[in-house]
Amino acid sequence: MKTKTIGFIGGGRITKIFLQAFQNKNTVFDNVKVFDPNSETLSELKELFPEIELAQSAEEAAGQQMVVLAVHPPVMGETLANIKDVVSEETLVLSLAPKFTIEKIAAVLGNVKIVRMIPNATSYINKGYNPVAFYPEAKKKCKKQFMKMVKALGKNFEVEEGKLEGYAIVSAMLPTYFWFQWEEMQKIAVATGLDEKEAAKTIEASLKKSMAIFFHSGLSADEVKDLIPVKPIGEAEESIKEIYQTRLMGLYNKIKA
Repeated sequence: MKTKTIGFIGGGRITKIFLQAFQNKNTVFDNVKVFDPNSETLSELKELFPEIELAQSAEEAAGQQMVVLAVHPPVMGETLANIKDVVSEETLVLSLAPKFTIEKIAAVLGNVKIVRMIPNATSYINKGYNPVAFYPEAKKKCKKQFMKMVKALGKNFEVEEGKLEGYAIVSAMLPTYFWFQWEEMQKIAVATGLDEKEAAKTIEASLKKSMAIFFHSGLSADEVKDLIPVKPIGEAEESIKEIYQTRLMGLYNKIKA
């Protein structure tokens, strides 16, 4: 599984994250090709990463030793159909999409090496927390080689394939549940008299320590929450919990294969 060439089908956010992570750690491939039906997307990516080659079709990108399927589930079926006559038994296919299992992908592509990963946006700074599931026949050596190849993304770890969609909800998408709140707290901090540097430092430090006490103090969740008697937005907690339950579980049920 020593891979020297890589092709991306899909040139959006996650491909940008991969390429940035590789660049940060000087992870070099002999050749990188990227295909996306949107020429503007490709042009923007080329400006950021001049070393990549722009493929004219999904089939061209699929001719590389490793093919990264960086597309959303609705177009996965079409993508697989387009490349099924190009990939071979020696091709490593890395799918980043939920819902489409290794079995479903293999039903279209045949006997190829298929790996699935649910990557985190934090891979952009080489701090991802990325679960990986391998095709059933994958040998220990092959798994080790793959993990070494994507090491720049951050912490990559093997899990049961059936858990990938769970990781998509509670890990890959988790930052989006909080980033806007941190941004709003920065605005409030500035409004109360802190400068922007003080605001960012205070919120970051407080969040880190809050997570430490919640997960590592030995206290129960209720005991931790009881440490602060005043809860300014306590009246909204039930509504927020309801949003989490309905929106996130609804999405999970939608993407679960």
